[in-house]
Amino acid sequence: MSNKEFKGVISLDVRDSQPDWEPYELKKAPEGAPNVLIVLYDDTGLAAWSPFGGRINMPTLQKLADNGLMYSQWHTTALCSPTRSTFLTGRNHHVNRCACITEGSNGFPGAAGRLPAECATIGQVLQDNGYSTYWLGKNHNVPEEDIASGGTRSEWPLAKGFDRFYGFLGGETNNWYPDLVEDNKFIEQPYGPEDGYHLSKDLADQALTMIRDQKASNPSKPWFMWLCPGANHAPHHCPQEYADKYKGMFDDGYEAYREWVHTRMIEKGILPKDTALTPINPLPAEVADLAPGDAVRPWDSLNADEKKLFARMAEVFAGFSEYTDVQVGRVIDYLEKTGQLDNTIVFYCADNGASGEGSPNGSVNENKFFNGYPDELSENLKYLEVLGGPDTYNHYPTGWAVAFSTPFPMFKRYSQFSGGTCDPLVIHWPKGIKSKGEVRHQYHHSTDIVPTILDVIGIEMPEEYRGVKQYPLNGVSMRYSFDAKPDGPTEKKRQYYTMLGTRGIWENGWKASALHAPLTNVGKFDQDKWQLFHVDTDRAESKDLSAEHPEKLEELIKIWFEEADKNFVLPLDDRTATIMLGVARPQAELPRNRYIYYPGTAPVPEGVAVNIRGRSYKIVADVEITDVNCKGVIFAHGSRFGGHSLFIKDKKLFYVYNFLGIKPEQKFISGELTPGKYTLGMEFIREGAGQYGESLGTTKLYVNEKVVAEGPMKTQPGKFTLSGDGLCIGRDSGDNVSEEYSNPGTFKGGEILGVGVDVSEEVYIDLELEAHSKFVLD
Repeated sequence: MSNKEFKGVISLDVRDSQPDWEPYELKKAPEGAPNVLIVLYDDTGLAAWSPFGGRINMPTLQKLADNGLMYSQWHTTALCSPTRSTFLTGRNHHVNRCACITEGSNGFPGAAGRLPAECATIGQVLQDNGYSTYWLGKNHNVPEEDIASGGTRSEWPLAKGFDRFYGFLGGETNNWYPDLVEDNKFIEQPYGPEDGYHLSKDLADQALTMIRDQKASNPSKPWFMWLCPGANHAPHHCPQEYADKYKGMFDDGYEAYREWVHTRMIEKGILPKDTALTPINPLPAEVADLAPGDAVRPWDSLNADEKKLFARMAEVFAGFSEYTDVQVGRVIDYLEKTGQLDNTIVFYCADNGASGEGSPNGSVNENKFFNGYPDELSENLKYLEVLGGPDTYNHYPTGWAVAFSTPFPMFKRYSQFSGGTCDPLVIHWPKGIKSKGEVRHQYHHSTDIVPTILDVIGIEMPEEYRGVKQYPLNGVSMRYSFDAKPDGPTEKKRQYYTMLGTRGIWENGWKASALHAPLTNVGKFDQDKWQLFHVDTDRAESKDLSAEHPEKLEELIKIWFEEADKNFVLPLDDRTATIMLGVARPQAELPRNRYIYYPGTAPVPEGVAVNIRGRSYKIVADVEITDVNCKGVIFAHGSRFGGHSLFIKDKKLFYVYNFLGIKPEQKFISGELTPGKYTLGMEFIREGAGQYGESLGTTKLYVNEKVVAEGPMKTQPGKFTLSGDGLCIGRDSGDNVSEEYSNPGTFKGGEILGVGVDVSEEVYIDLELEAHSKFVLD
């Protein structure tokens, strides 16, 4: 609504008065304004997809590329949340207070984790200018502590200018059992994988529904849609028939793939003819030794079983990518059939380089990476035949991350190298782009997407929004490149990079890169050695020119510090994932040692649920059994890939701690229970720590005050999951924690009065009495 003065006539009687609607009219979009569709994949290097020379068939993307433009030097921040923040605002990620993922916020100006009022979003601007606005799929821009049913919605999509949201708020989710949010509420998935459910399909269904609904009621309004599938982030999940399409296609290994795709990229004009191929392990020893989990095992050093496993992991990843592209294709086909595609500008891209989070050995449970716990090949091989299905949370090894980031050094998280930042981008807009199937080599960045959208539509980012003066856009419009020569000059002049302790700076074709590994907890940034590359002539960043041009290197280092000062970059943070994710952050609730939960409530996300990591804890439940066949979940938190659960099965009380999905599950079982009133629970007494920070100790299972089972147990050093599987009472949402029951394991044949979880040092028996009285009174 505008602030225009009312110019009608107001009298005592409405019949003697004249209305004036103008101050109350909503703005309309400029005449002929296009629809905007952004398809933003995760974790995908430049060398993965077929339009850019890769081996992964992407029929929808290929169709768009053949009739649009491919960008060979489009860059991101090297990590998901920060890149997504730049898509929201057109400002650098530190300006958005998003130095790394939202779970890693640390309270400094550039890393506070909440979008400042000085950064209006593209959703807000377009919503105010006559657009319908939709966000589907991944978010990962809501602070972890806000992801709760009772939490503030101030950072949720609907508060950031989006009319509708359907997707997940965390950094990843199980594609077979996702943690879904619709608009401002948590919901259950509409049906299960046994009935054909997959998140990519569901997102396409929802996207089509939103567009159809909009055109049915407001056909004249253009729309903006941000479609962010779970692909290609771990877990790599897809229907088996899609993985099987790639059988044998990666048997030659990742070094052979790099050589093959390098040639293809040159032939297709993605890379200049003289582009070099960097080594698979490019870091100098003094840096590489600090990050052994980022090393690549040469293919020839693998045994036959390892090669078979690693090749299958690549097949599943490829199938995941193509399956999702086919789902996006359903949206594109609909736009074409309904005459909307011609004036819809489509940005099809990825948020950072290929992911190295699978370790040198790959993983059947990517959450091990975030717990600092190594994978074992013998464990992974057990899941060879079911990779990509509901039984795995798989991620390929680092060798494929390097291969899919060809020809550059390294991969995701390494912001100083293009392996972490250079990503595929296709722009398709038949009404506004004359050139078809061409490559553009102009250097650009994810901050440039918002200015491009505004330029195409014909509106500007407001200098003041809701009474707050706005930060200027850091990005520049790419529209000039639509009709430019492929090798024409770029209008981007400078871009800094920094992520998880790594850093670099690009200016006018030159790039300086600091040698530092992410998440190493080393610090000593003042001792970093810098390299210099002339990327205009050395696209792969293969030749260090620091010795030949020391003055140029010093100039660029100085510029990096200038940009750091302007963009709230410091302090740098390279602490390990376990340390960073465990930082205490402000909570809406005061810290406490006792948590009370009741049945019938929505799952409590891990960010606000009781934290049992690295400590002793007790679970106490007041339960009345009314049926001799009573069964079901009393308490559950996590999933089959890490979590714990207290439940009744076969008339017995079970407590299962599922340590990172590693079999066998740690189980404690009582004798038979008969109908009656009980206090049921368990106690873990921490006695020390293991090699990887896991807690070691003794667990006791209780029926009333009696210990009915006892034995050693270990608990995870880090989170159960980044996917958002919450703490539940009376059922297990999403994927079930234990193999002893099936989802949702709803409690039947009795009543749960309440469940208490205690992380203080008080003994179980005292808590039993206190909990019983509390639940009765409540």
